[in-house]
Amino acid sequence: MARPRKFEEERAVEAAMRAFWADGYEATSTQELCDATGLGRSSIYNTFRSKHDLFEKALVHYMDVKTANIIRVLEDGGRPVRERLRTILEWAVEPEPGDPAGCLVVNTMVELAPRDETVAERLKRDERRRLTALTAAVEEGMRSGEIDRSRDARALAHFVVSTVSGMRVVARGGADERTLASIADTAMNAI
Repeated sequence: MARPRKFEEERAVEAAMRAFWADGYEATSTQELCDATGLGRSSIYNTFRSKHDLFEKALVHYMDVKTANIIRVLEDGGRPVRERLRTILEWAVEPEPGDPAGCLVVNTMVELAPRDETVAERLKRDERRRLTALTAAVEEGMRSGEIDRSRDARALAHFVVSTVSGMRVVARGGADERTLASIADTAMNAI
């Protein structure tokens, strides 16, 4: 019995996401996508219309999974807010085993967003979701006394996003875990 088409598409999007994450949009060839997904060239184009369409689906999948995980941690009222923020920073120190270095969102911001309005808008929507959740967590920390109430919650949320993004960039550039941990420690001291 053949596998359902929906399953095949999801598996292909996941595999393509990892290929784009590792090498970027421009550097990932159609042949590399065929190798990664196990699909032939015609199957890729019949299913996804274009490399760009497949990339957008892969980017949306990445943002859905990663942002959902961030929001889940930030909304975990059973843990202190500072511990939740520390968890987000630690994910940049120790990514999941097997994940490519860096961040597909950050890489895409640099590579495509300046010249691709559709991708830029997707990235902005995702950033708004993360900033809203981070701001709410910081405000909760201010109410509980974990974070200084005189601080600007939105500015701290932007600081966390920028710090994590920077950590992903230096990780892609070869920074070791010790360096990344020191950045996370410095960020926590600044919050």
